[in-house]
Amino acid sequence: MNREKFLARVREATIAGRAHRVHIDPTLPASVGYVGGGADLVESLATEINAVGGSATVVEDLDAARDQLLDLLALYQPKSALCWRHPLLDRLDLNSILAEQRVAQLDYESLSLIPSIAQREKMVAADIGITSVSYAVAETGSLVVTSQPGQERLASLLPPVHIAIVERSQIVPDLFDMFAILGRQIETGLPTNLAFITGPSKTGDIELTLITGVHGPGKWHVIVIR
Repeated sequence: MNREKFLARVREATIAGRAHRVHIDPTLPASVGYVGGGADLVESLATEINAVGGSATVVEDLDAARDQLLDLLALYQPKSALCWRHPLLDRLDLNSILAEQRVAQLDYESLSLIPSIAQREKMVAADIGITSVSYAVAETGSLVVTSQPGQERLASLLPPVHIAIVERSQIVPDLFDMFAILGRQIETGLPTNLAFITGPSKTGDIELTLITGVHGPGKWHVIVIR
């Protein structure tokens, strides 16, 4: 196909698409479209995570979360883990768990002590990523993560397995609620990087064949603490 024919087809498709444009009715209340997260945000979040290809486990407290994490470490037998520094992970005593299981912990402090080339090599070789979240959205089963020193985005993007630890106070019902929170942060400054993670990494080739785990974690586990 020559250039002119190609551009003509683009113009035709653009004209056809105008018939399906979305028009917002200004008389509608702002709450139209609000879904919410149901009566039990913990269960709703877990259900949606499982529905999008992840694996969610609801536990009652930190002790049960530690047991679940130990089970996952036993399953995957990682040699190294790329980890966030986060108050919830500190309360979980992640440092001790990994040390007891002889898993090398790669975090902001340990990586900052070595040259940048060695840092990249260790991060690329990490078997598992362990993070918490900034927020979690019950409606969609999404984890909202922001990037900052000690909470690098690579921990949730690079290793083949991602484990996230979430507690009830981090869960918001709906995307409307999430964007309302972000709207209130505009004056104080939004994070430079914010990602919504919904399910394990997926990609579709030109034939629309869905493949999991090509460009990121193929296994996505979320431990939700009630």
